[in-house]
Amino acid sequence: MKAIMKVAPGVGNVEVREIDEPQAGPGQVKIRVGAAGLCGTDLHILKDEFRSWPPVVLGHEVAGEVASIGQGVEGWQAGDRVTTETYFYTCGQCRYCRAGHNNLCLHRRSIGSGVNGGFTNYVVVPAKNLHRLPDHVDFETGALTEPLACVVHAVTTTPTVAPGDVAVIAGPGAIGLLTLQVVKAAGATVVLLGTDKDDHRLALGKQLGADYVVNVQQQDPAELVRDLTEEGLGADVVYECSGAGPAAAQVLTLVRRRGRYVQVGLFGKPVAWDLDQLCFKEIIVTGSNASIPSAWAKAVRLIGSGAVQTKPLITHHFPVTEWEAAFATFDERSGVKAIIQPVQD
Repeated sequence: MKAIMKVAPGVGNVEVREIDEPQAGPGQVKIRVGAAGLCGTDLHILKDEFRSWPPVVLGHEVAGEVASIGQGVEGWQAGDRVTTETYFYTCGQCRYCRAGHNNLCLHRRSIGSGVNGGFTNYVVVPAKNLHRLPDHVDFETGALTEPLACVVHAVTTTPTVAPGDVAVIAGPGAIGLLTLQVVKAAGATVVLLGTDKDDHRLALGKQLGADYVVNVQQQDPAELVRDLTEEGLGADVVYECSGAGPAAAQVLTLVRRRGRYVQVGLFGKPVAWDLDQLCFKEIIVTGSNASIPSAWAKAVRLIGSGAVQTKPLITHHFPVTEWEAAFATFDERSGVKAIIQPVQD
């Protein structure tokens, strides 16, 4: 079967290779991939800005159906429609695992970076990672459960927003548009920021519930944020979802004193940041790393209920064999979310 693989360390070194079909071991299931989402992390792996263990099949946003089950697996059978958490291995014994923060396990290996992922026909995962998709949720929608779970973790595991808050979100990509929907579901007023390249994404953000959208290259959002907030003090919470240094610097100026700054996007490299503002404003700063199991359960419910829509984010479809075009589309920000589809032999 054909697979998109990181074949060696370093910048680039991604290609399509023919690999053998995997088999499910004890406690594992084999998923027939129906759809896999292309993530910014995949691009960071291509650019050698995110650690991977090549040779490895990329892709960690996966939905499909159970093809077979390994020894000792109960509660699942062939044909079940599922999505899967990404951690193939965590130690279960370190301080973080014992505290329920397996996303921070020092020995974590995930599909798509540490072990073979979903940019191919089949992927093997631990049975404990599975989540059943509601009958009305298709595989493309279900594949985006993973980025939604990351957003749910970023927004709710450490409470960052409350009803009535004014929230500013920088970056109207897939993560920003999912953050928008989760924050709106929490009862906040949302200002979504983008640039000239984001006109279509800002329009989509408006459709998905943003109260205000601002192209920061055409309009300074500071006046709007002052008008929306009590005594013009600034936003209660800001979410940096773009992974862009200038956006991080800007939202730091928009958050009020004793407000909250939440880093959701990955930069892939060090950026300049005015840390004095943390002191002057007594800002509470939080970050998030991937997701935890409880966030997945919430994400599935949000998709199933329609409170969060993932389908409108999908703008492109590519077969595994056209991975270069898919990655270029993401890098050029010409769409929002691309789906990678397996090639049938």
